[in-house]
Amino acid sequence: MALTASTMLALGTKAPDFQLPDAVSGEMISLATFGDQKALLVMFICQHCPFVKHIQAELAQLGKDYQAQSVGIVAISANDIVNYPNDAPEKLKEMAVELGFTFPFCYDESQEAAKAYTAACTPDFFLFDANRQLVYRGQLDESRPSNGIAVTGKDLRRALDTTLADQPITQDQKPSIGCNIKWKPGNQPI
Repeated sequence: MALTASTMLALGTKAPDFQLPDAVSGEMISLATFGDQKALLVMFICQHCPFVKHIQAELAQLGKDYQAQSVGIVAISANDIVNYPNDAPEKLKEMAVELGFTFPFCYDESQEAAKAYTAACTPDFFLFDANRQLVYRGQLDESRPSNGIAVTGKDLRRALDTTLADQPITQDQKPSIGCNIKWKPGNQPI
């Protein structure tokens, strides 16, 4: 496991479009799927990463807590499934069903969405406002596997609540930390 920090994409960046299959329903998901919702959370996660496993129950709860609010949520896995078969779409579907995800969990086979978002690790979070401009890219909270801090989602929840209230989010944001994206051989971003 290579400890990797998120790249901290520039705030104000426009959300890159994508068209990816949801591992659960098979439907194609894109930015248009989320219509005119006030916020869009794009999460790069996977099935096998210990950092994701550590917070996966909170991710499921986050989806439930914000389901009735004007928040679109999508999870994307971009890992190379040849070398990491536990991140194959059927395993993503099992994870989503088991945890009760209320949001699509897409598979980025080409890894182009991960590159467009400059995703570097799992988990990696990107929150966009109603204009689909980046307002938050950072950690879920201070908890990490074996650091003894409870998983609360406080940093990401604060960013979501602030966005829904049409208030500015502090630019003092801490990067997410996790396992590196498992790039296909020869497909690493430059």
